[in-house]
Amino acid sequence: MRYIYSFLLYLALPFLFLRLWWRSRRLPEYRERLGERLGYYPFTLKKCLWVHAVSVGEAIAAIPLIKALKSRYPDLPIVVTTMTPTGAARVKAGLGESVTHVYIPYDYPGAVRRFLRAMHPVAGIIMETELWPNLLAACHQLRIPVCLANARLSEKSARGYRRIKPLTRDMLQKIDVIAAHGKADADRFIALGAPKDRVIVTGNLKFDLEVPRDLADKASVLREALGKERFIWIAASTHEGEEEIVLTAHKKIMKTNQQALLILVPRHPDRFDSAAALCQQQELTVARRSRQDPCTTKTAVYLGDTMGELLLMYAVSDAAFVGGSLIERGGHNILEPAALGRPVLSGPHMFNFAEITQLFSDGEAITKVFDAESLAAEIELLMQNSILRAQMGERALLIVAENRGALTKQVNLICSVLDQQKHVTVK
Repeated sequence: MRYIYSFLLYLALPFLFLRLWWRSRRLPEYRERLGERLGYYPFTLKKCLWVHAVSVGEAIAAIPLIKALKSRYPDLPIVVTTMTPTGAARVKAGLGESVTHVYIPYDYPGAVRRFLRAMHPVAGIIMETELWPNLLAACHQLRIPVCLANARLSEKSARGYRRIKPLTRDMLQKIDVIAAHGKADADRFIALGAPKDRVIVTGNLKFDLEVPRDLADKASVLREALGKERFIWIAASTHEGEEEIVLTAHKKIMKTNQQALLILVPRHPDRFDSAAALCQQQELTVARRSRQDPCTTKTAVYLGDTMGELLLMYAVSDAAFVGGSLIERGGHNILEPAALGRPVLSGPHMFNFAEITQLFSDGEAITKVFDAESLAAEIELLMQNSILRAQMGERALLIVAENRGALTKQVNLICSVLDQQKHVTVK
């Protein structure tokens, strides 16, 4: 079945590069380093530890893991691969020059072998559930162990993998360790063919989020600039179709409090301009973070159109709505605002974070909204009740604190593999 997959992938090659070109119209970084997409790199390494984080969310989860591994193996170079420029930017912001970043090649047999022969990984760590048949087959053939870290598998994703179960089973059996979020994730991996003794429940790395030491000071400065006495709420990681709902809700809120400020942070940088245009169409005065526009008393929306500052935007907000959830995208990470003690709201479509959302729901630390009306109503309730805001924030903080510890477990699992493979070379 893998050969059929490869044949179809070769047919798709022109369309993959057309997609890169199309995305580069808004984000020029997609045009850079195109050779890496086919496994051609300007350098080689004698050996390294390879970590793959497909995009921003996975990169954020990988950063504390990489830092912990660097402290255990200070002499082992680390190569981090991503698929997107936004993921690359997050890696650079979080790790700087301490790691080497390259783009992962498309999953062509020749391309992945060129990648492995250029980097000579002693082991690979794939964040969450980024499974590529030819990449895993090449690692297996070259005896490079692969760990699936912070592995999650929603029921929706599991249904998709069941449609190609023989190929899925083949991939999962080539993975040496699967560090699963929870029992439900572990059970789904095993049902799809992962060897039971290789699947270990460790918890979610995202609970071990690092809050930068200087965040409070930076937040204090920005809050002063935005308006210390204003009520500020954030709609973060929003997608097309959600900003319209959020802005409609904000206009309703402004009827109650004209000084209320919305911080709007679209999920993808290539949509920053369209989000700004939408604000103007809605006749809402917008200030853009990237341009250092002043935020005056007439500013209704502060557009967070920069990379790597989402935690800062959460830190200056009084309440947080996390996007990707009013539309069927499966939601985004609610742990970032929770770790800062902010009351959290989401839409109904949180299937990518079902277990975490249920945990917060059981702990009365999240509020579900469905449309502009319910979003406006819940934000207004929080705006008018500082005690409720504090209580929800405290409950969110408690849940994060009670579920920390996945980092140590996953580092120990990976180290047990590395300690056996540190001197393996790729021939």
